[in-house]
Amino acid sequence: MTSKRPLTLRDVSEASGVSEMTVSRVLRNRGDVSTSTREKVLAAAKELGYVPNKIAGSLASQRVNLVAVIIPSMSNMVFPEVMMGISEVLDQTDLQPVVGITHYKPGKEEQVLFEMLSWRPSGVIIAGLEHSDASRAMMKASGIPIVEIMDVDGTPVDSCVGISHRRAGRMMAEAIAKEGYKRIGFLGTKMPMDHRARKRFEGFTETLAKHGIEIADQEFYDGGSALAKGREMTEAILSRTPDLDFLYYSNDMIGAGGLLHLREKGVDVPSDVGLAGFNGVELLQGLPSKLATMDACRLEIGRKAAEIIAARYSAEAPQDPQIIELEPIISAGDTLHR
Repeated sequence: MTSKRPLTLRDVSEASGVSEMTVSRVLRNRGDVSTSTREKVLAAAKELGYVPNKIAGSLASQRVNLVAVIIPSMSNMVFPEVMMGISEVLDQTDLQPVVGITHYKPGKEEQVLFEMLSWRPSGVIIAGLEHSDASRAMMKASGIPIVEIMDVDGTPVDSCVGISHRRAGRMMAEAIAKEGYKRIGFLGTKMPMDHRARKRFEGFTETLAKHGIEIADQEFYDGGSALAKGREMTEAILSRTPDLDFLYYSNDMIGAGGLLHLREKGVDVPSDVGLAGFNGVELLQGLPSKLATMDACRLEIGRKAAEIIAARYSAEAPQDPQIIELEPIISAGDTLHR
């Protein structure tokens, strides 16, 4: 149950051993404080997860009717659909979403979260379960509903809604092995910050290993046009390892690029080389062949997250956190079944 009171200047004052007035001067970036005192106050505030309240006067004790939605990207096809689900639900309330973009950078996420929380929103919807210690401290100390989305493989701060990406990887590996493919190539984004892709890859490789199959080759990219990169990566991996009989892509857009490349080269898909992506991107329904993929439940994730925030916002009594795991669904399309 999350019914924690918001932190105050007094909490920072007690933790840092200086007066509330001095704490206030430091947090307002006034210059008349010594460097050592400033560092002491900022360290205490960061450890506590304290965020200043920018709502003045009579509003200071109230929450504003904003919901902070913090996502890594709007250029990624995944997140606009999540936003649609959030908006569908919040449109039925007096709550309004406000979006912050982190570009998959933990430091940027800290900045966005700090700024959003300083306006005292009524809730936060934030992508992923992996955050810096400072970000987790701010969310825990906020005293408002927090819903982490897209993933359930981990420990949430409060509530979470998503799919198990390890399970998604396992399901795709089982489907590929069932069709008799043996020489598997993996193509994806560089994964240090893409935790969900990493978890899918872990589930994928673990399950292939149970069938006596190892990943034969891998190809990675870290930016640029996904369709063009998909073409380039597919050409590169098959030039290096021409006997691959299946290519698993970490997302549909690079998978679509791979499919177009193979069609141009006259490769028989899926008899000679099978393909699969991830995300179930509707934009790709017009391709000459339908790419095998997995629906990541993006619209429903947005809806369920917003429903949790709306219910907690209107509830008269504190409510327990929720963990909602949705079921990913494989679509074989034209590129999986031999």
